[in-house]
Amino acid sequence: MSTIVQDATAEGSDARVTDIIRSAIVRGDYAPNQRLIEADLSDTFSASRATVRTALLELANEGLVERLPNRGSRVRAISLEEAIEILEVRIGVEGLCAAKTAESIDDEHVHELLRLRQDMVDSVAEGDLVEYSRLNRLLDQRVRALSGHATASDVLGRLHAQSVRHQFKLSSRPQRAKISVLEHAAIIDAIVARDPEAAERAVRVHLQSVIAALRDLP
Repeated sequence: MSTIVQDATAEGSDARVTDIIRSAIVRGDYAPNQRLIEADLSDTFSASRATVRTALLELANEGLVERLPNRGSRVRAISLEEAIEILEVRIGVEGLCAAKTAESIDDEHVHELLRLRQDMVDSVAEGDLVEYSRLNRLLDQRVRALSGHATASDVLGRLHAQSVRHQFKLSSRPQRAKISVLEHAAIIDAIVARDPEAAERAVRVHLQSVIAALRDLP
């Protein structure tokens, strides 16, 4: 059974179809420029055609899917240069969210981020890069949520979805994961120390490192 079908079976709800397709695109289960046929998706996810169509429209708004006049939808191909431009924009917005989180974080969420930090370190040490990738996404989501900055969080959600396919390639490389986990640990350390400037700086260092690593990809 494919990963996509496993996800669909696990979720089982029409309300989750958008999330399932988004995750499949990010993982590379659907290739750039691949046609997304509503009837096939409807069968795969046991969802109505209307639900699938709504999901594809939402993903088109996020820049992950391209709607073709009279030809349906396909996965939008995002070039390496476009992904790098998106990362450059993310530096400022993600840094803002990290700084805001550092300013306002309470003790309960300090403990949450510290547990997440340990889980990330452990997953890389154990060579579980799939789990590390999941925790990486979770950290991004939690920092956005804890920042309390709704506009920045919304912008980041869309930008992250578009560039994360290229980052997913990096996260599957053990040597890159060993570097990345230290950079994420530095971001968490700055946030839990309630140091907004250090948090913003740590985000900048990490994303500039991601850009450099992407440029080095074959």
